[in-house]
Amino acid sequence: MARTTTPHEDQPLYWRIATQLLGELRDGTVPPGERLPGERKLAEHFGVSRETVRQALQVLRRDGLVATDRRGSHAALPATPVEAPSTLAFPVGADTAGPGAADRATVTWETPPPEHAEALGLAPHRPTLVHRYESGRRTALTSFSAVALAEVEELARYRGRADGNASAQLRRAYDWMRKAGLTLHHRDSITPLADTPSVRVTRRVHDQYARPLEITDLVLDARQEALVYEFTLPADGSTAAPRNRTGPDPR
Repeated sequence: MARTTTPHEDQPLYWRIATQLLGELRDGTVPPGERLPGERKLAEHFGVSRETVRQALQVLRRDGLVATDRRGSHAALPATPVEAPSTLAFPVGADTAGPGAADRATVTWETPPPEHAEALGLAPHRPTLVHRYESGRRTALTSFSAVALAEVEELARYRGRADGNASAQLRRAYDWMRKAGLTLHHRDSITPLADTPSVRVTRRVHDQYARPLEITDLVLDARQEALVYEFTLPADGSTAAPRNRTGPDPR
């Protein structure tokens, strides 16, 4: 008996990979304007050879869905360009209006808290880049993963000067990650601290391959201020982009 094949099975492998990649471009897994991962990573992602990936990219280039320049290949679907400011503030809880006189931010190269190491997949006692932020009653501690330091050039540069003394405003950290071709997914959890009026906000950020990038713990005095989340719903019905800020609740 002859085996019945589906239309997809009749297509060349590179064409099927092009179709899958186009689906990721359209559903926002790879946002428009973002640089695509390299051929090797795409090959690993789809479980095919680099030559198959090259052929798939060529199909998308021919149709004007992917463009290639000195930065590499990037999605060319119409949307806000990659240079647009990120809707996420780094670190969580930072004053998005800009650095204030009371703000202090430094970086060190040290062993992160055990819960941070576990979340980032770091071996016990392995040091990494740790960012500390203070503003009034707010304090935020961020630890970066090995993936973030390996793929984000701007973050890696801080290792040599992470002495905990010099000011280190990493407000563009999320923009740097996006420029490196990483799609950011974040999850924030809010926990009251026992026997204190403070709350802890924990943000975990990972990329399109579920690799952890950073984890931040923000502690703030709930009597003095609130963490306010704002959501913008695009007209086309795509996923909302959340923003956050801290300050007096405007209600």
